[in-house]
Amino acid sequence: MRLVLLGPPGAGKGTQAAILTEKLGVPHISTGDLFRANIGEGTPLGKEAKEYIDAGKLVPTDVTARMVEDRLSQDDAAEGFLLDGFPRTVEQADLLAEMLERHGVKLDGVINYQVDEDTVVERMLGRGRADDNEETIRTRLQVYRNETAPLIDHYGDAVISIKAEGSVEEINEATLKALGK
Repeated sequence: MRLVLLGPPGAGKGTQAAILTEKLGVPHISTGDLFRANIGEGTPLGKEAKEYIDAGKLVPTDVTARMVEDRLSQDDAAEGFLLDGFPRTVEQADLLAEMLERHGVKLDGVINYQVDEDTVVERMLGRGRADDNEETIRTRLQVYRNETAPLIDHYGDAVISIKAEGSVEEINEATLKALGK
């Protein structure tokens, strides 16, 4: 099963991905984890990404896309994956489609975790992270609405919307049911 996970920050994508990867037997591929792994291992892509990060700049799409493609070509992703954090824009979605086409595969679906913004703010403030204050969270939500939410229209009928409110188990059950599992 090849899936993209969408949803605003704090929607629980990472939590659901951890459970789904176990139940579906496919790897959870998070761009944050990819950056940390490539930088930590000192790979050429990691060194390239680190230069941007150290300069306080966003890592360009082409660097991120190359990391994702490299990860998708690994054996454990041959039968599927859960992509989290990529694509973030329609441009990245087009790059992903080209990558998958080169590998002769297609996405099985796009899970869109829907959650009320006030619930997101409450959840994220509850995590107690230093960089999670209400203003920062609302800014991140605005960036999500502007850059990532357009993917919902872009993917159209491939989108499977899940209400991401309730217990972790309830959300996971709803996801598996929507996937026919």
